[in-house]
Amino acid sequence: MVETTAVAPKTALLLMEGRAIPELFGFMATLPTLMTLAPRGDGHPVLVLPGLTTSDRSTFSLRRFLKSKGYAAHGWEMGLNLGPRPGVEQGLIDLVNKLHDEHGRKVSIVGWSLGGIYARQLGKMMPKKVRQVISMGSPFGGSPRATNAWRVYEMASGQSSHDGERHMGGTISAPPPIPTTAIYSKTDGICAWQNCIETQSDIAENIEVKASHCGLGHHPAAVYAVADRLAQTEGTWKPFDRSGFRSVIYPAPAYPS
Repeated sequence: MVETTAVAPKTALLLMEGRAIPELFGFMATLPTLMTLAPRGDGHPVLVLPGLTTSDRSTFSLRRFLKSKGYAAHGWEMGLNLGPRPGVEQGLIDLVNKLHDEHGRKVSIVGWSLGGIYARQLGKMMPKKVRQVISMGSPFGGSPRATNAWRVYEMASGQSSHDGERHMGGTISAPPPIPTTAIYSKTDGICAWQNCIETQSDIAENIEVKASHCGLGHHPAAVYAVADRLAQTEGTWKPFDRSGFRSVIYPAPAYPS
């Protein structure tokens, strides 16, 4: 993980989170194009995890799109995500085991915000059953208070934001031993983008999109990137290709100076 001294996004970016609504309309408007451009999947199971204080309703559009591309997409089925309360860790482990056994294949996990932290931790705990991990705006590095949601986290979970290192698989900032993609936005109004990026390696990458934090799960560029990453044949993972039309939509990954 890239070491940063980032702070929470400024108020101006937080106020811009209202973009999430037009981003949803943008997703619906571009859906025919996305259906044409995004590669079809191979049918393997994909678990999609919601962010803090949200439920499977927030990931409905993404899961529906993934199902239309041939994946066995599933929600987390545990109601509101109120943090790593008692039972959450075991519930997630049981769900990955269930999907792996039912489909007889490794499970890819896509997590939005806090859901992406869960996804990365599951990838560390269950590398033989998890195929790859994709996080979207997930602050797994730097200060846990470099976000405008840390107070909400503490109220919802009943835990200090500094307790995260002791949950689910140990150190949150450590990378999973499986292919990992971090999707982030430099205009994220909730989490410092510098804390949402991986140290690039042969199995880890970062993809920047121009989106709000609350719209990442249905922003057309993020949805296409998720579909592109999931479509790779198991065991042949390669970094995201930014050539052609993608070079206009996806900037080269940025890193803190």
